[in-house]
Amino acid sequence: MDHDVLLQTSGRQIMTRSGRPVMLRGVGLGGWMNMENFITGFPSTETLQRAALRRALGEEGAQRFFDRFLDVFFGDEDAAFIASLGLNVVRLAVSYRHFEDDLRPFELREDGFRLLDRAIERCARHGLYAVIDLHALPGCQNQRWHSDNPTHRAFFWEHKHFQDRVVHLWEALAQRYRDDPWVAGYNPINEPGDVGGHAIAPFYRRLHDAVRAIDRDHILFLEGNRYSLDFDVFGDAWPNTVYTLHDYALPGLYDGGDYPGTSRGKYVDRDVIERTFLARTEYMRRTGTPIWVGEFGPVYPGDTRRDEMRLQVLSDQLEIYRRYDAGWALWTYKDIGLQGLVYAAPDSPYLSRIRPVLERKARLGVDAWASSDAGVRDILDPIEATFRREFPDFDPFPFGQRSWIHGLVRHILLAEPLVEDFGRCFEGVRPEEIVGVADSFHFAACLKRERLLAIVRAAACSDAISTIR
Repeated sequence: MDHDVLLQTSGRQIMTRSGRPVMLRGVGLGGWMNMENFITGFPSTETLQRAALRRALGEEGAQRFFDRFLDVFFGDEDAAFIASLGLNVVRLAVSYRHFEDDLRPFELREDGFRLLDRAIERCARHGLYAVIDLHALPGCQNQRWHSDNPTHRAFFWEHKHFQDRVVHLWEALAQRYRDDPWVAGYNPINEPGDVGGHAIAPFYRRLHDAVRAIDRDHILFLEGNRYSLDFDVFGDAWPNTVYTLHDYALPGLYDGGDYPGTSRGKYVDRDVIERTFLARTEYMRRTGTPIWVGEFGPVYPGDTRRDEMRLQVLSDQLEIYRRYDAGWALWTYKDIGLQGLVYAAPDSPYLSRIRPVLERKARLGVDAWASSDAGVRDILDPIEATFRREFPDFDPFPFGQRSWIHGLVRHILLAEPLVEDFGRCFEGVRPEEIVGVADSFHFAACLKRERLLAIVRAAACSDAISTIR
C-alpha cells in the first residue's frame, strides 16, 4: 500500500502514512448511485421513480437508461474536471439497493461493487480520494427522501434485521477496499435520524468493531445524530476517526431570505454563520479531532439578486472553514440547475421531456430542497393553524412541527401522484433512443456555473491557517 497516499488521522490533522498533511476539499456526488428528486428532477423517491420508468419504458428500456445514466453521470471527464479545480476528494453517495435486494437480504450483488470500483478508479486516475458514503440504508436511517424513504419514519433504528444487513454490507466493503490507498475512508451512515437517540451509539460501536476487525487503516467518517448536527452520542473520540458535520446555512436554503437578513424568522449574518459552525464543531474542537464538513452549500433559485446573496453565503462559509482548518465536500457536483457546479442543459433531451413535471412540482412545492410552499398555502394554512391550536406543544423530531407537516403534505401526499406524470413523459421512447436521453448528463453536454466555480477554485487553492481553534 502506498504510504504517501493512504490517509490516517493524527490529532487535528489528516495526513498520509508517510507524514504529509492533506486537507480534504472536494464535492459530494449526489444523484448518482443514490438518486434524489431535486438533483435529477423526478418527484418523491428513487424507488418510485424507477418503478415508473420501468412501466413507461419496459424492462429493457429502463435498464438501458439507468446503465447509461450511471456511466455518464460520473465519467472520466468529470473526475478530471473536479481535479482541475484544485479539489482532491469526492464523497460518493451510494444506496444499499445497488449491493443488496430486499427480497434477498444478505446476498450481495457484484454489479454494485463493480460500479463503485469504476468510480474509485476514475477518482484515483486524477489524484482524487474517494469517501464511500452509504446514503440510503435498509429500513431508512432518517425520515427524508434522500434515504429513499416513502414515509416519515426511520425504521432502521427499530429493527435489528436492518442493522445486521448494514454491518454485513460494511464488512464486505471494508474487505474489498482495505488495500486501496485512494479510498480516504468509510462514511457508514449519512445523516442519521434516531428519534430516541438511544440506538445510534450502540450501533456505531458495533459497526466500528466489525469494520476494524477487517480494516484498521482507513479513516471512519462518523456523522452525528439529527442529520449530523448532534454529537452528544459520542463519548471519547476513537482512533483514526473523523466526526463529520453537515453545515447548511439558513439563508442558503430555497426559502431563505436576504443575506444578511432574516430567514425563517431568524436574523443571519456572517457572525451568526460562524457561531453556528462553532456550535456544530464543539465536539471536534474539544476532542482535538479533524474537522470535516461532509455537506454544505446554498441552492441557487435562478433569481439574480438571490443568487448573488447565496454566493456570498458560500464565500463566507469557505473563509470560515479556511480559518478553522476545516476540510469540506460541497453538495453537490452535478444536477439539473439548482445547486451543482455543472448541470444538464435546460434544452437537453431529458429536461425537455420532463419540463411539464418540473413546472407542476414547483407549483405544488413537492421537493423539500428545491421548492417553496407558496402555491399550496391554501392547503397548509388550515392544517398549521389546527396544529397550533390543538397541539401547541407538539415538537416532532427532527426539525419541529412545521417541517413535519410539510414533509407529510408536500413531500409525500402531493409528490407521490406526480410520479405517474413523470413516467408518462417517457412513454413511447424506444430502448435504442433512451441512451440519448441519459446522455443529457454527460459532462460534454452539461453547462458550468462559472461564478460558483471561481469561488470553489479559489477556496481549494487557499492555505489553511492553524492558529484558530
